[in-house]
Formats: sequence, structure tokens, C-alpha cells
Amino acid sequence: MTRTVLVTDGEQRAALAVTRSLGLAGHRVLVASAKAAPLAGGSRAAAGEFQVPDPLHDPAAFAARVGALVQQEGIEAVLPVAEPSVLALLEYRDCLGTARFPYPDLARFRAISDKAALLAAAPALGIAVPAQVRVETKADAAALDAATLRFPLVLKPARSVSGADGARGKFGVSHAATAAELERHLAEYPEAAYPVLLQQRVVGPGVGIFLLVWDGETRAVFAHQRLREKPPAGGVSVYRESIPAEPTLVARSRALLDRFEWQGVAMIEYKVDAATGTPYLMEINGRFWGSLQLAVDAGVDFPRLLLDAMFGAPAAPPPAYRPGVRSRWWWGDVDHLLARVRKSDAQLALPPGSPSRLHSLLDFLVLWRPGDRNEILRLADPGPFWRETRAWLRRE
Repeated sequence: MTRTVLVTDGEQRAALAVTRSLGLAGHRVLVASAKAAPLAGGSRAAAGEFQVPDPLHDPAAFAARVGALVQQEGIEAVLPVAEPSVLALLEYRDCLGTARFPYPDLARFRAISDKAALLAAAPALGIAVPAQVRVETKADAAALDAATLRFPLVLKPARSVSGADGARGKFGVSHAATAAELERHLAEYPEAAYPVLLQQRVVGPGVGIFLLVWDGETRAVFAHQRLREKPPAGGVSVYRESIPAEPTLVARSRALLDRFEWQGVAMIEYKVDAATGTPYLMEINGRFWGSLQLAVDAGVDFPRLLLDAMFGAPAAPPPAYRPGVRSRWWWGDVDHLLARVRKSDAQLALPPGSPSRLHSLLDFLVLWRPGDRNEILRLADPGPFWRETRAWLRRE
């Protein structure tokens, strides 16, 4: 049956993957974004695009506008992509009327997004976590004795998005190799970013386990390994490869989701210690993730499977997928290369054993390998790539 679906955060690459997936399946897909000319809106799979208030800075106005679109367009399902949109629509859920929305409730979303709570729960399930110190407030940061810490450290706000009084802030990860860098980064974080976790740095590849859980059933499983990231020391993946999902890690990841009574899609992110092979839990994203297109290309169409589950389709065994499929986000990969060329390893906070600048350049220049896919550029749907190229050249 054809559905009318609203995909928010159309500027995100995951929104493009959702739009293409559901549009190809025959659904009427509408795209909403706080930005003009969003990535997903340029796809031939998008039946329309709408500009909405920024959910990070005005969640109430964003939710009200989405609610108006639900009524105006006869929208049957709303699929938010970025965390601020999820939080806004959970907080003002009544605005969605009868439209389906694939999230349990605000408390569970906040719980699963809390890195400190996750890392406290994981060891009981056999999941390794990095050694860490929790800094509760800026006052605690000022009183911290750096001599008791083991460097290098990764600084992570317990919540990536937090705030109060109708407005929120987004807080990213920092790296500190010395006590002076630690002091500077802690001072730069606003009070709303606290608590901040000071974590042992795990050196090794990033691995993601991706699950769709609905009504107690695992409906989809996927795994990938990060090959390059932006920024190079760790961030969003710009080049990644599908890998077999290790059964024990999948089982423990599912148990962790169950611990938080989660239903829906989720990415469970790990770093695999290069020396020991131990996977260490980093975080869970209870929403669609940036590299979603790779899963679809490899054979696990999470957007379609989620929409089917939302509308009562019976559970089926998780679909098989192809390991060895790689996805390259072109402009993100260009940014990775520019960072490697322009900055030293120390400036980038690269871990020991990172590829040299020359190796990075030569690897980038291999423009295609068997199994490669371009995440954004598709010959049958070139509009999003031209929109992204224009935005990249303008540095928007």
C-alpha cells in the first residue's frame, strides 16, 4: 500500500537514503528541512519539500509546523533523522495526530542517548567499555587533578544534544594529549554540555552494529567497518565497508537495547582495540545513521523494513546482505584528505599507527574499487549531488 511519509532533516545524508528507499518503493515522500534546497529535496524520489523552523533552536515551532504539514498533506508517518528533531517531536508528540512515529517515548530515547548510562549498563552484559572519569560540572572540571589521569583522552559530553527552556545545544567530541589541552577543552564546553566523560582512547577501527527491533523481534541486522573518517582522528565515516555481523556482538548489542526497552532502529557503535581485538562500546544512536545508504546498497533496506513494521507487517527473518560493499561520501572524503594535507598528525590528534599523508593521498586517488558505491551521486538521481556540490563550494 502506498503511504504518504514525511522525512525531516532533509539536509542530512541519512534523509536522502530514506527518501530514495521509500520513493523507490512507491511511497509519496515529502522532505522537511530548516535549510533551503536540502540534499534529500533534490532527489527525484521526493514528491515535495518544505522549509521548517530549526528543531535545535525552536523545537516548539518546529513541531507545530510538522503538525500542520501532517494535517495539510495527509501524512501517515513521520520519520525524523537528526536527534534534535526526534527530541522535539517526542516532546510535542500530540502535534502528530494519528500519524505513525517510530519511537517509544521521550524518557527511553533520552536514556538510550545518555553515554554515561549506557557505559554503566554495558559491563553486566559482557560488553567492554573504556576506562573513564566523569566530570559533572564546570566547577568539577576546574578542580580536576590532571596528574591522576592517563593521556591521551577523549572528551565526550554524556549527551550529544541537551539544553532547557525550549532551546538546545549540540556538543561534540574533543581530544586531549596533555593536561593543557584538557583544561582548554573543558573550559570551552558550556555548562549545558556537562557531565563530560574523559575516556581512555581506544586505538583501532570503528565498527557499527545496526539493528531494527520491533515488537520484541529482530527484523534487521547489519554491520560495517569505518575505513576513513571526518575529522581523521574520529568522527563521521566518509568511507566504510559492510562486514559480517559477529553473532556474539549482535547478541550483546540486542541485550543492551532490551536493557533500555528500545524499539525501532539503532546503531550501536564500537571501537575495536587493534592490539587485543576487544570491541569497546562507544555509544548508541537510536535513529537513522549517516551511512544508512551502505546498508541499503548491501541488501538491508532499513527504511522500508521500519515502515512495514510501523504499519503492522508480520515479522520475517532478517534479510541477508553482501559483505565487501563499500560506500564513499565524496565531499566528506575530500574534507578528510584536505585535513591530512593541511595539518600535522599532532594537530589532528591522530593515534599512533595512522596512515602517512602520502599513503592517505595515494589511497584517495584510487577512485574506484570493485564493490564501491558513491553514496550521494547516482546517475539516475543526480540532483542531490549537485545540491551538495554547490553547498560544499560555498562552504555552507
